[in-house]
Amino acid sequence: MAAPAVDGLWLPDLCRLPRLLTMLGLAQLTVIVVLLVPNPAALWDVSAFVSASGYALWLALSVSVLLCACRRLLSRFPVRLGALIAVALAMAVALVASAIVHGLFASVGGTAGLPGFGRFVGGSGAVVALLTGIALRYFYVIDRWQGQVAAHARAEADALQARIRPHFLFNSMNMIATLLRRDPVVAERAVLDLSDLFRAALGAGEGTSTLSEEVSLAERYLSIEQLRLGDRLRVDWHRQGDLPWTLPMPRLVLQPVLENAVLHGISRLPEGGTIDVRLTMDAGVLEIEVANPSLPPDNAPAQGAGHAQRSIAHRLGFAFGPRTRMRYGWNDGRYACTIQVPVPTDGAAPVPGGRTP
Repeated sequence: MAAPAVDGLWLPDLCRLPRLLTMLGLAQLTVIVVLLVPNPAALWDVSAFVSASGYALWLALSVSVLLCACRRLLSRFPVRLGALIAVALAMAVALVASAIVHGLFASVGGTAGLPGFGRFVGGSGAVVALLTGIALRYFYVIDRWQGQVAAHARAEADALQARIRPHFLFNSMNMIATLLRRDPVVAERAVLDLSDLFRAALGAGEGTSTLSEEVSLAERYLSIEQLRLGDRLRVDWHRQGDLPWTLPMPRLVLQPVLENAVLHGISRLPEGGTIDVRLTMDAGVLEIEVANPSLPPDNAPAQGAGHAQRSIAHRLGFAFGPRTRMRYGWNDGRYACTIQVPVPTDGAAPVPGGRTP
């Protein structure tokens, strides 16, 4: 997926003073470059330089303010379409502004040093569109790089946090202690599942996993939680299509989503509920959906404050590119988290024999 900014919008934020100054500096630099181009027909003096600078800075400021005001609206579009619309808006501003300027100079008879109307207006629009596209691309790449750096830092923090889960560890050990006398076989299985979970947590920041391993780890986690919650926790798995079980994935991307579903959904409901986990493969895209009953947002804190989901989204986006998608939110009393990742052709083959975890 396209790496979003901190506020979730992909269009670069031109409302920030450093970015605004950069846009103004780019406009002034353009005037200086034009001034330095050898052209015997161009007569430059201080007055012409000041006029051209004022005109360029006015255009840059107008475009920056417009894109700043439309940022939230434009970010609703796909990246490429939204970028084209942003550049088109900047070009429209330049066309209107240059037409007004040329008309004002013509009204006072001051067009002697200006090109013709068509060249002046068309040239202004083309230059502004080109520079706006370059500036937006530069800021977008910077935002994406900063997002990846922040995601890496968050992933390391999540891995460290995953290594120390005292409440989960203590609850599990207490549960296992009560099972030792009553059902030693179940207690042994719980110990093995707990061991696998913490082994995966210790290696959360190292290497990659596969879809098969992620599902298997999620099943181990849910089996421990089912021992703790009993009949309050029910899980329905739905596996559809030829799933790419060998697809390389970042470690611990499914278990934290299920942990949120248990801790912030099922465990808060006295009657418990059912977690639906759906894995489908369609048109080269793997979709994983986790849905659970949950209290509405007004009566409960945000599910994990969205931190775990944002971290997973950044890690998946870094691993699979801009086509990655992750959505989460409430709908009719249920909280759902949906992950969509493109599957490369060489990673789409299922485990030999059609074996599922």
